[in-house]
Order: sequence, then C-alpha cells, then structure tokens
Amino acid sequence: MGELLYSGKVKQVWSTENPDVIEFRYTDQISVFDQIIPSLIPRKGESLNRSSCHWLKMVEEAGICETHMIEMTAPDRVRARRFEVIREPGAIPQDMENVFVPLEVICRHHLAGSGWRRYKRGDASAEEFGFPAGTELEEGVKLPTPYLEVSTKFEAFDRLLDRKEALEISNLREEEFDEILRLVLLIDELIESEVSKRGLIHVDGKKEFALGPGRIPVLVDSFGTLDEDRWWDLPAYENGEVVQLSKEFVRSHYIESGHHKELYDARASGADEPPIPALPQSVIDDTVSLYASMFERLTGESF
Repeated sequence: MGELLYSGKVKQVWSTENPDVIEFRYTDQISVFDQIIPSLIPRKGESLNRSSCHWLKMVEEAGICETHMIEMTAPDRVRARRFEVIREPGAIPQDMENVFVPLEVICRHHLAGSGWRRYKRGDASAEEFGFPAGTELEEGVKLPTPYLEVSTKFEAFDRLLDRKEALEISNLREEEFDEILRLVLLIDELIESEVSKRGLIHVDGKKEFALGPGRIPVLVDSFGTLDEDRWWDLPAYENGEVVQLSKEFVRSHYIESGHHKELYDARASGADEPPIPALPQSVIDDTVSLYASMFERLTGESF
C-alpha cells in the first residue's frame, strides 16, 4: 500500500514497493499565499496530474531533458523517480548524484502577478525587466525577453535569490546552474508553441529539478498546470483585455476581499496569521469549471 512520506499543500508523496520510486497523489485542495483554503475543488487533483504528465511526456519526446515521470497510475496519481532531499542550505556535496536541487526557477514572459506587484511598489525597475531605463510599464506588458528568477524551496515562505545566494544554497557549479536555466527557457518555448495553437498565452510558471546520474538535470514535480503557471486568453489579450485563466483567479478573490493585505501585514509585523476564509460556493463552482476547461485547452485532450 505504501507509506505517506510527505503531505504538502496540494499533493502527497507515498513510498512504493520499489525504494527508488515514489508516487505523487494529487488532492482536490487549493492553496494561495502559502495557505491552504478550507474548500475543496472537485477533480482539481486529476486536472493537475494529467496536465503535468502531458507536459513531462512532451519534454521527453522533444529531447529537451530527462524527467522524473515513470507512469501515470490513476487520473490523480503518478509514479516517479525518487531523489534524495537535503534541506540544509549548502549541504549538498558537489559530487552527489540523484539529489533534489533546493531551488525553484520562475520564468516570466509578461509582467504580472508578484513581478508586477514588485514593479508597482518600486522594488524592481523597468530596466530589470529588460526595458530602457525610465520606461513606464503597464500590467500585462510582454517582456522583451524571458525573465528568469530563482527562489527558495525549503523556507517558510518563497524568497527571491540573487545568483550568488542561489549557488550557495544549492552548491551547484556555475555551469550546472546555467544549464538548468537554459533548460527552463527551452521548456517554456515548447509550452508557448503548443498552447498558442489553442488560444492561450503562457504568462509565467515555475520549474524544479534534480541531479541524476552524472549530475545531469532531471525535470521533477509539477509544471504547466493552473497551480504552477499563469495563463491568459490570447484573443482577448490581442483586443487589449487580460482574461485570467489560472489560479490568479482565486488569488484575486482574496486580494479584493482584503485578506491578502491582512495576511501580509501580519507576516511583516510578526503577528499571528489570520486564517484564510473558505471560498464562496460561486467561486468554487467557477474554479471547478476553470480547471476542467483549461485542462482541455492546455492539452487538447478531453477531461
């Protein structure tokens, strides 16, 4: 039956009869701002698992890199290669193989989400995002070139890292770090070429990696889903309108309700976090429809 090894915000990791293989089981839970919402989204786990497996298979078939996927065993489950996880910063030996890289790589193609909020607060300049110094940017603008960010994986809250600290935490060699960044760009090129055929814009998303035999990068975990990535409707964008087609839909609910500000004020002051309220039924219903319809638009398969 296996043993529960780890339970995250939206998925569980189980052992299998093979010590080198684990099974991911996707739940119908949904989270935003590192808080689990006390509302379930029916078949959300199936949508995430099937979407991610679709992209993992495409990455392998395109010859971009190896992935952790072995086989999808149920609509909401997938068996994958197991990698050693070392959480202590800088503790991974530089000759170690079959180990998880303790970083997340975010690739942005449009100025949205936290990238837009950083720019609006004045914490990031137009120049940082590839525009001439002094350019006034609008939310949703397409970036001149893909913008890569690296964040922490095992801290209480995601935190952006500069190159120096990312290398210190992961203990990657310079060339290994650069190879991972190169692969992220190739993967996003594949995603964009596919989803544009079905009227979607890939706005941004995150990727995670491990180092396999010979310390070759292996793409792991989920990506190309509504939880890890942000999507917009292409025809609407071409007409000057941004139509959110991702979990930003749910984030916006809590930003508009005031919970986002209350939560981050508490975190900044060190006060207890306010519990996140349940979603209204109307938002649950809309989110169920979104996850189902977006699976079909992302993959071209029926849900």
